[in-house]
Amino acid sequence: MKDKIIAAMLFIIMVLNSLDVLTDIKLGVPMWHIIEESFIVLMSAVGAIYLTLDIQKRSKQLESLAGNLDISQQHILNMNKKMELARKEYSQVIHQQFYAWNLTESEQQVGLLLLKGLSFKEIAVVRNTKEKTVRQQASTIYTKSKLEGRHEFSAWFLESFFE
Repeated sequence: MKDKIIAAMLFIIMVLNSLDVLTDIKLGVPMWHIIEESFIVLMSAVGAIYLTLDIQKRSKQLESLAGNLDISQQHILNMNKKMELARKEYSQVIHQQFYAWNLTESEQQVGLLLLKGLSFKEIAVVRNTKEKTVRQQASTIYTKSKLEGRHEFSAWFLESFFE
């Protein structure tokens, strides 16, 4: 906005000085004064034109950036939808595997929290149970799944992503 005001001011200066130069020529003012004021008119015109062109260029750039932003936001929205769908499908796969291992509902809850990386103590707090109970349930999960501990349990669900 301030660039537009400056360009308008330069244009006004150019017009007023042009009128002054014409008046000075009619009045017979010395040539050096007419040249000096003509130079002011010329510089005002150059400045006004430069600013006007620069404003147009930046406006086009802003329009382009706005368009690119809209496209990027749509891509992000599409990716978020795909990620949500992938999370749901992955969750179904996990639950199907828990079912195949015959895990109880409590063991499934502990299993999910283990996959999320919570410690036994954190799981106990979340589930409002004792840490010893969580350890026992985790041990039962490892036995039923024929896996040896938390790392192998987590790896079982992750290794298919890296194949």
